[in-house]
Amino acid sequence: MNTPICDFVADYAARGVSRLHMPGHKGAGPLGVEPLDITEIAGADDLSCPTGIILESERNAASLFGARHSFYATGGSSQALKAMVYLARLAHPAGKILAGRNAHKSFFHACGLLGLEPVWMQPALSTLWECPITPPFLEQALDRCPEPLAGVFVTSPDYLGRMLDIAGLSRVCHRRGLPLLVDNAHGAYLQFLPRSLHPIALGADLCCDSAHKTLPVLTGGAYLHIGAGADASCADNARQALGVFGSSSPSYLILQSLDACNRLLSGDFPARLAQTASRVAALADRLPFPNYAQEPLKLTLHAAAIGADGEAAAQHLRQAGAEPEYTDRDFVVLMFSPGSRPEDYDRVTQALADFPRGTPRPAQALPPAGGQALPLREAMLRPRQTVPVAQAAGRICASAAVSCPPAIPIAVMGEVITPEAVQVMTRLGIRQIQVIA
Repeated sequence: MNTPICDFVADYAARGVSRLHMPGHKGAGPLGVEPLDITEIAGADDLSCPTGIILESERNAASLFGARHSFYATGGSSQALKAMVYLARLAHPAGKILAGRNAHKSFFHACGLLGLEPVWMQPALSTLWECPITPPFLEQALDRCPEPLAGVFVTSPDYLGRMLDIAGLSRVCHRRGLPLLVDNAHGAYLQFLPRSLHPIALGADLCCDSAHKTLPVLTGGAYLHIGAGADASCADNARQALGVFGSSSPSYLILQSLDACNRLLSGDFPARLAQTASRVAALADRLPFPNYAQEPLKLTLHAAAIGADGEAAAQHLRQAGAEPEYTDRDFVVLMFSPGSRPEDYDRVTQALADFPRGTPRPAQALPPAGGQALPLREAMLRPRQTVPVAQAAGRICASAAVSCPPAIPIAVMGEVITPEAVQVMTRLGIRQIQVIA
């Protein structure tokens, strides 16, 4: 597969042109990447309205992901997520959106800026870390929500690697005439498994991928995918939506990284991915911890299930020369990719194969949500102050209080903070919280 953006920039850098344009480093500097860092010069195309090399590269990506359209974002999946919500709001004018409560904070910000009020889905089996939305539960949630909706928003995979039945959820949404929006930030690679588990392949209408999390892409590279069944206006308005939430000066380094990734994905990447998934599964079998994750590239060591201390396990990893993605008392998250080296797996085995067990700890129950005292938008824009968590009971939350996004927020903007919420936050080590002044 060709790489039009990379080819153009490499040729431009090689010609030694006098750079009488931005950026100010003029193609030279201490990082070594400056020659490849350009702006929207003649021939370089323009991400906000591409007609040349960027459009060609995005079409390459769409063919790889099986999407009707794929759009590049250089502001991470947070930018693409906000654009996705914007598009749903345009296509289905409504003041509310049905959403799983384990949403990333960028979803809260999108709703606040767009004047959308989330209607939260929180199954009875929810814990602090999991929001198991099933097709039957979604049916029930829709039955309880007679008001017009802009769509249904879910997160899959979540931060710990749990996955939803996207195919089943999409069927429910389509029977109701609603779009399904999926935050797939941690699952861009799912398209390239032997059987695709990518949301677009499973029927999602709109999907955002954080390319840099699991693909060989620089930090900030992301995709906004439009599915085959999405309203036609979504593709027509996607550039506008991304522009609302992104910079007018996109990084050409990130664009080159996304472009170069297309060639890798069209080559032996799927075979290497399958091999990596096998290695992760074999590693999981060698460790005493249950693997809480369901997606194949993530190893989420469930320390609580064997009465172990996740923070202590993380220290063992660091002493062995391995740095985890995330750790707390209950979990250690390890992320692998085809770029992982054999010694990476060996170090995990060396550090944790004989890790001591203790008395298992039960899952942390999610405290009951406080009442919604203010609309999310109003709470987001009101003056606020930071107070100790111990003094927060009865106050109105001004920011999503979470232990690690996108875990389920203990309190969200506009909700009253309950004494039970204070207890959970204290246990998780959250010491301060923003409340409405």
